[in-house]
Amino acid sequence: MASLSCSFTSSSLRFRIRAPTDSRFGGPLFVGFGSVKKRNGRIEASVDSTAHPLVFRDLDADDFRHPLDKQNTLLLRAIPGLNEIGRAILGTVTEQIMLLENIGTSILVSKDQLPELHKMMIEAAGILNIEPPDLYVRQSPIPNAYTLAISGKKPFVIIHTSLVELLTRKELQAVLAHELGHLKCDHGVWLTFANLLTLGSYRFPGLGGFIAQRLEEQLIRWLRAAELTCDRAALLVAQDPKVAISVLMKLTGGCPSMADQLNVDAFLEQAHSYEKASSSPIGWYIRNAQTRQLSHPLPVLRAREIDEWSRSREYRSLLERATQMSM
Repeated sequence: MASLSCSFTSSSLRFRIRAPTDSRFGGPLFVGFGSVKKRNGRIEASVDSTAHPLVFRDLDADDFRHPLDKQNTLLLRAIPGLNEIGRAILGTVTEQIMLLENIGTSILVSKDQLPELHKMMIEAAGILNIEPPDLYVRQSPIPNAYTLAISGKKPFVIIHTSLVELLTRKELQAVLAHELGHLKCDHGVWLTFANLLTLGSYRFPGLGGFIAQRLEEQLIRWLRAAELTCDRAALLVAQDPKVAISVLMKLTGGCPSMADQLNVDAFLEQAHSYEKASSSPIGWYIRNAQTRQLSHPLPVLRAREIDEWSRSREYRSLLERATQMSM
């Protein structure tokens, strides 16, 4: 059964509803009412939609890290010589090229430049208990966001303009939270390393074949697992599974002109249908063939993972530890 408490002044009223463990709300729900008036013996109140989110002030990366992320990170670190090769590739020249490329072709977000995006990033970083990275916006017709963490320099997140156009503000903040998840879990350096390593491995005589054989499958498997962890970070900030799942749905087949016709529940049903269809031996083989070379898990599988974790005891425990953000 849900519990309800309320507080009020002469001009405002606020309810705090804690949903039961099987609720699809995903945690405490704050409902605010602005002006409260008495008319003809009845109470009339206007709704205040600025309910404050929950903040995880003592959040540790392992509190939400996906088990597959933990497992594959250990396997990746166990590959002999991997760190040495990474240091060779992530040299000073490469760092400067990456840094200048992104600074020179994107807009740096700040409190004076695209302040709404800046506020979203600051709030998301506060919720996840992490220092906010720099945020850049780049003109591109491909909706995407990515994180670069270069050794010794402040990490930065880049989002494309088409992504800003496609998503609602809450969904966009969930994307920022996903990227913050990479930094919270120290994925940023690994992501930068992985991208450059797969591109630059063939420049090392005698190592190209070794790198291609040993790293291709393991590295891509790790990347897919890391994405599942960061989807959890998105949920921790959005605090509504439908927001996080809606991002995946729109990236799968959404467009701004039809965004209001998309249905998250129908997308989840699609995810369950895929799971059922791929449960047979032949389906399992096809599913593995589909995902083997992908850097991200299939969107329907990610949606199902978010939905399941939003109803887990682990997620519920994190919400119970959280405190309400002061604005």
